[in-house]
Amino acid sequence: MISVPEHALTVVDRLEQYGYEAYVVGGCVRDSLLGRAPKDWDVCTNALPEEVLRVFRRFHVIKTGLKHGTVTVMVNREPVEVTTYRIDGEYTDNRHPDRVQFVSQVEADLARRDFTINAMAYSPTRGLVDAFGGQEDLAARQIRCVGEPDARFNEDGLRLMRALRFAARYNFDIERETAYAIHRNRHLLENVSAERIFSELKGILVGEGVLGMLLAFPDVFTTIIPELLPTLGFDQHSPHHLYDVWTHTAHAVQSLPADETLRLAMLLHDIAKPETFTLDESGKGHFLGHPQRGAAIARSVLERLRSDNATLSAVCTLITEHDHHFPTTIPGMRRCIGRLGVEMIRLLFDMKKADMAAQSAHERPEKRAALREAALLLEDTLEAGSLFSLKDLRINGKDLMQMGLPQGPEIRRILSTLLEEVQDDTLDNTPEALHARAAELVGGLPPLLA
Repeated sequence: MISVPEHALTVVDRLEQYGYEAYVVGGCVRDSLLGRAPKDWDVCTNALPEEVLRVFRRFHVIKTGLKHGTVTVMVNREPVEVTTYRIDGEYTDNRHPDRVQFVSQVEADLARRDFTINAMAYSPTRGLVDAFGGQEDLAARQIRCVGEPDARFNEDGLRLMRALRFAARYNFDIERETAYAIHRNRHLLENVSAERIFSELKGILVGEGVLGMLLAFPDVFTTIIPELLPTLGFDQHSPHHLYDVWTHTAHAVQSLPADETLRLAMLLHDIAKPETFTLDESGKGHFLGHPQRGAAIARSVLERLRSDNATLSAVCTLITEHDHHFPTTIPGMRRCIGRLGVEMIRLLFDMKKADMAAQSAHERPEKRAALREAALLLEDTLEAGSLFSLKDLRINGKDLMQMGLPQGPEIRRILSTLLEEVQDDTLDNTPEALHARAAELVGGLPPLLA
């Protein structure tokens, strides 16, 4: 039923050889029963931490969380986390147990875990231990807390986000009482670090079932990102839209490839629409400047969530550009490539397709045709080749200074003009032609030296 890999089996077998119980436990059991390849293999045992250290004294052992009964054993360079059966004390910070008590029964250890699908253990000799209906919940495709949901969430507020992440990842539902408890206890997220929330948020967004989570738990998402609250139920008053801003956002996120950066950008892409909304005399809504304002809000949100700089920069660029039209000429596309880069343009294609998929059918054929033409134009431009940025010019600022132009902003202005003319195919990218044109632009430079 469950095939345990050699490195994890080595740990289980060695503990058993010394007279202890040992099981693979948690996510590796869950994923194996789902027919998925587990990323990590964890082991639980009735051996006390000091006994685990003795059993594996000839192995490389990392004292990962010794006071909580956890060590990591390296087997053939593969890590196996080994934890002594335990029950947890109070969680006064709603995040970590104040103390733990080691126990001798695996069922007691499983009872402290978050969700039934994560509270199963397996031994090649003893078989599967499933005291809380994990297999039934896998078959029912649902996430359900072990025991009382309010108690589980009060122990660790991050479990609210974990529930949504597991449901999104496997496209499961969240069992009714567990879902009610998530809504009731969303304030507990205020006690969780921004880094942990951001990590779980990204996991939710790339999940297959993200749409269901966004639509069912907007109160959770607006708890961690209050700036999204005005988008809930906000009528766009536009023939281009059939959903309110939040519902449009949810459908657009689901329509994207499962890429963290793209889906983060889409989650925040219309965040400024309520703030920039105006209604014209015909009753049509407009959102002038919402991409630029949205990028500014997104920057603030991502900084608060401790995003890395690369993700922050890419998300803000995607939001800024998501409503712009692509160039319709090769010179224009060359400038676009120079400004954004090919990879960013391709991400924008994905974003615009998903944005369009979450809109009404109004002018959809025209929008699709324009996007298709832009994609073809990008490939034509790349195939034709040319200059895309200043570094591709066969003249640079140092050359201009050697020709007599003083250092300063005038150098960049001249180089930018030269680049535009080369991109327009009105100027050759040769040192002679570029120097001659530069001389015209500044009213005379000395002749190009041989």
